[in-house]
Amino acid sequence: MSYKILAIKYRPKCFKEVVGQKYIIKSIYNSFKFKKIHQSWIFSGKSGIGKTTISRLLSKSLSCKIGIKYLPCLKCNNCIEILNGNFIDLIEIDAASKTKVEEIKEILENSRYLPIKGRFKIYIIDEVHMLSKHSFNALLKILEEPYKHIKFILATTNIKKIPETIISRCICFNLKQISKKQVEKYLVNLLKKENINIEKNAIEIIYEEYKGNIRSSLNIIEQAILLNKNIITEKNIINILGKIDQKKIFLLTKYLITKKKNKVFEILNKINASNFQWKIILDNILKLLHHLAVLKKIGFSIEKKTYMKNHKDEIFKILKNIKFSKIYKYYKTIIKGKKEIKFSINPRICVEMALLKIL
Repeated sequence: MSYKILAIKYRPKCFKEVVGQKYIIKSIYNSFKFKKIHQSWIFSGKSGIGKTTISRLLSKSLSCKIGIKYLPCLKCNNCIEILNGNFIDLIEIDAASKTKVEEIKEILENSRYLPIKGRFKIYIIDEVHMLSKHSFNALLKILEEPYKHIKFILATTNIKKIPETIISRCICFNLKQISKKQVEKYLVNLLKKENINIEKNAIEIIYEEYKGNIRSSLNIIEQAILLNKNIITEKNIINILGKIDQKKIFLLTKYLITKKKNKVFEILNKINASNFQWKIILDNILKLLHHLAVLKKIGFSIEKKTYMKNHKDEIFKILKNIKFSKIYKYYKTIIKGKKEIKFSINPRICVEMALLKIL
């Protein structure tokens, strides 16, 4: 079976295919254009937004047989071997599993030898912040006086844990969170190639959950395809993630504010049939209360939420009959209830007690 998961199948093969890192890509382009290619690079940012991908693309550009180019040929043996993950002069190290100083020293000892096939011997160290203090010292020694034939590309999700001495010897790029618009465009185009449709609300839920993490977004889409191969629906994504329908959350909050006790518990019983964590109810009520507070104070919502559009008239009707101080008081009550969940044997009791206090 030759099935490839979406995250691998659609991994960018060149810089122009990278999603949402315009500033980084432009800087890399200028590095090649002006022939100012640094010895050591650091790519930092949250998980799944392209650090390792950009590192590998950079390796191709440095190793292409045609020359050091921003756009490698992608056809020579070096480019193909890097794409397949078996290029002998590209050494990828997972720092999370190579924390011992002896292991790092051994790897760095081998760096003195010239590359076999490529122009450079390239070291990609993923999650570099996981290295021990002694390992960092060993790395620093070679970064201070690097051999001309080696390049270091470091990737991290926590740049604050990397010693300043290491950072000062590298050119650093902080990858930004990918916007919802960019994620939506990317997912729609990708799924179009797979002849699969996706509901806009489904993308919104995926983005809310993963905040631009492309890899995790594609993994959840793989699961959704198994449920329905032709279309990815909002309902399927909600079920997979163990989320709660936003319409139910809106109604729950509405009945809470308008003091309709029976309706509140009727919705709680309906929600209870779903597979979810009770804390999620309070998280969602907090988000909605925040949007109501913003609307009350400045007249418009900072974020464009689907449920805000769908229930626009009802929302403004609620806002007419409630003061900002009340919304804030409810917000604090929910926060307190959320804190108490971790001390409770039954989370549902905490949720109900917080809502009863408001009622």
